Amino acid sequence: MSARADTEQIPLARPVLGAEEEAAVLEVLRSGQLSLGPRVPAFEDAFARRLGAPHASAVSSGTAGLHLALRAVGVADGDEVVTSPFSFVASANACVFERARPVFADIDPVTLNLDPDAAAAAVTSRTGAILPVHIFGYPADIPAFEQLGLPIVEDACEALGAVHADGTNVGARGHPAVFGFYANKQLTTGEGGMVTVGDPALRERVDSERNQGRAPDMGWLDHDRLGFNYRLTDIAAAIGLAQLARLDGLLADRARVAARYDAALAGIEGLGLPCPNRGGDVRGWFVYVVQVPHGHDRDDVVRALREHGVQSKPYLPAIHLMTYYRETFGHRPGEFPVCEDVAARSLALPFFPEMTDGQVERVAAALARVLGQAP
Repeated sequence: MSARADTEQIPLARPVLGAEEEAAVLEVLRSGQLSLGPRVPAFEDAFARRLGAPHASAVSSGTAGLHLALRAVGVADGDEVVTSPFSFVASANACVFERARPVFADIDPVTLNLDPDAAAAAVTSRTGAILPVHIFGYPADIPAFEQLGLPIVEDACEALGAVHADGTNVGARGHPAVFGFYANKQLTTGEGGMVTVGDPALRERVDSERNQGRAPDMGWLDHDRLGFNYRLTDIAAAIGLAQLARLDGLLADRARVAARYDAALAGIEGLGLPCPNRGGDVRGWFVYVVQVPHGHDRDDVVRALREHGVQSKPYLPAIHLMTYYRETFGHRPGEFPVCEDVAARSLALPFFPEMTDGQVERVAAALARVLGQAP
């Protein structure tokens, strides 16, 4: 390996943007209609068709989508929402926006998704909704949560391209499901998101509240409910349409990189790899997260990998142990042992569609050396 390759930094993520996105943006700029134009409904229609969902509403971020979806199913002040402590903090924050309490339940040690039995045990008379997270793109067990008979909001922000065992795309079961389009996602608009729903009344509410509470038949001088500025711009929607047109290729490239990692890392003793597809469920690859072997300090591994020119990141911390949630809700270590063990050992490795086999091999070799298992 050359000296340059030894010192070259391998980034954690890299969005794939090309001439299609550039042309789409230029077309919007030349039109002069940067917002509330034709690209947003075109993006919504194309996205809904891609998933097989009845309706889709574009929003300014996945977080905004979660907020609107929880409001749409009736979550309000004093309610409880059962959800996962192993997620990006936005899934819990969206509950707090409505003065509801996120009630955490532990995760499955294999899929890392919210454990259905733990969730069922956390349900009380105050539970207003279940908010499962399709963590790292692996489908949560939505059929099991449906048995609880409560409203469901799916955090699918990391799961575009994932498929349930019955062949239904994640986000197309009829519950409000929220996708995120941040720069590291399967499809990116820079910032942005989408809410898919089955009920047209819920779609109408989401559409109104994302636009300051304006009803579809109202002009800007009147608004009949409280709303927010959660709109997506036409510029972002144009990028999304261009990305959607080549989504199959982007997803296939991510799956190829993941398979290469699976093979390259298989010989590292004690390293926890992402669970393979099972029972017919199919992951939509978002990030490649491993769990360092017990006895190794994850943060030391991050620092050592950096010295080898490999970027990595602790991913994800346990939400209930974050300062705000400890101070506001009184959470303490030991409440959710599976989540806490996984969170303490989880590490995101470089992962993006254009990653080469050589880069994957270099990351794997560096990780083996750092863990003292290099040949």
